[in-house]
Amino acid sequence: MLPASQRLRHRSDFRAAIRGATSGIKLLVVHVVIRSTDPATADLINGPRVGVVCSKSVGNSVVRHTVARHLRHVVKEVVDDLPRNVDLVIRARPAAADASHSALAEAVTYCTNKAYGKARRREARRRKAENAGT
Repeated sequence: MLPASQRLRHRSDFRAAIRGATSGIKLLVVHVVIRSTDPATADLINGPRVGVVCSKSVGNSVVRHTVARHLRHVVKEVVDDLPRNVDLVIRARPAAADASHSALAEAVTYCTNKAYGKARRREARRRKAENAGT
């Protein structure tokens, strides 16, 4: 299990992350948002935060919890490669119920890298527009 400082817990945090960059495949969708890069608050950021969403469309309670547990286990390995100011939400799709652990691991790695790249480009465009306005 991830430490409490690396878990998304509040609805507002999930909502903000879901509005970020997205990448998805048949098994899952990954949402990534880069939080404030203000140097004054950089020391307050403990690390990347992760949330897992597994709706009823994935399966019954046992299946949902199994899929979520697999995803949390996979994320532990991926989260070490992310910068400290990133929020990540992994949303399981119904096909994830029948997927193997290794297939979920590949999907999480692929989608996280792709979504993080999109988020970085989006952040760079935002900064460029911000600097052009001043």
